[in-house]
Amino acid sequence: MTDIGILELKNITTAIREKFGYDFTNYASSSFKRRILRILEINRISAEALLERIRNGSFTKEEFLHEITVNVTEMFRDPSFWKSMRNILTNMGGTRDKIKIWHAGCSSGEEVYSMTILLRELNLLHKAEIVASDIDKNILARAKEAVVPAKNMDIHQHNYERFSGQNGLDKYFQKSGETYLLDKTLIEKVSFREMDLVKAVPFSKFDIVLCRNVLIYFNNTLQNDVLKLFSECMFDGAILAIGAKESISWCDIANSLLPVVQEEKIFKKKTRVY
Repeated sequence: MTDIGILELKNITTAIREKFGYDFTNYASSSFKRRILRILEINRISAEALLERIRNGSFTKEEFLHEITVNVTEMFRDPSFWKSMRNILTNMGGTRDKIKIWHAGCSSGEEVYSMTILLRELNLLHKAEIVASDIDKNILARAKEAVVPAKNMDIHQHNYERFSGQNGLDKYFQKSGETYLLDKTLIEKVSFREMDLVKAVPFSKFDIVLCRNVLIYFNNTLQNDVLKLFSECMFDGAILAIGAKESISWCDIANSLLPVVQEEKIFKKKTRVY
């Protein structure tokens, strides 16, 4: 079985930073190592060969990001979370003329599609401005195309039914061969942006920030930095949603957030008193 040593992993991380401009130093080491091992096994090469291919440019940035990022997602994943989000948006929609939402680490777009369907069912889509960001421009292009493999629709529909949506997903998709095409009017106001959370700086203010099942791939230092970034991009009273296995209790911004739905890892930024 292929394995990789600490020094080899460090050398690959350095080469990636120097060649591609991506710094994986503060990614969770065990997760990052698993992804590198996967690259070695798929390509049937050694760590030394991978290092050389990165340095000489025969292993491209696009190839690397495609293999290193985890793009496993579902529409209406964790239906109870989406029920909570429906309640939050219902309350928010009655008091705001505009709802700004950031999906950080949007992957292939299924979470974004879920959000836009929910907003349409609440008659709030016209109020929404959505940013969907990811480090991988190829997966972003896929998200923007809004094409879902037919083989995945059963689990999407099952989640949607458990969420108790108003319709069937066939109301929002059209079948085309082995794929389903999303109604493009749902994502007309979605801005898909290539963004590396390691380097990102505050760029706007949002009412809702979703970053679910992304922080688990970062070590504590990077998690803390990214959570501070989110806080700086949130209005007072804004909502932050993270993954079920993720936590904010230990981080620098913990005291500025209040649990809204603790079991769903949904938090609200406290209103500052001046």
